[in-house]
Amino acid sequence: MDTVANGLTTIVNNEMRRKRECIITPASKLLGQILRVFQMNGYIGEFEFIDDGRTGKFRVQLLGRINKCGAIRPRFPTKANEIEKWEKVYLPSRDIGILVISTPEGVMSHREAKKRGIGGRLLAYVY
Repeated sequence: MDTVANGLTTIVNNEMRRKRECIITPASKLLGQILRVFQMNGYIGEFEFIDDGRTGKFRVQLLGRINKCGAIRPRFPTKANEIEKWEKVYLPSRDIGILVISTPEGVMSHREAKKRGIGGRLLAYVY
């Protein structure tokens, strides 16, 4: 059971049905950090964690800007100079979409990781 893959699939399904918001369950800290990167890059609106006494939920405001997103499994390791290779694999074109990478300095987009010159593990993509 992959909470990240389930959450991103929920987002894509609700975007295709033109919903304004969706509820993602179960929630995890990693999924919350991925959603924060999506929000900083303008793919989703506000999101909030709802504590239900179990694993929790995320309520995500959808803006209609996501065509496709998904988890990258297995989580491939990448160096800063190899990120462009993975862009060609997962993204449709140059400067369209982002890869989400877990680095030693936290979860960030591939553009920020290239700017800082650090690598990490690929988590997700969105465009």
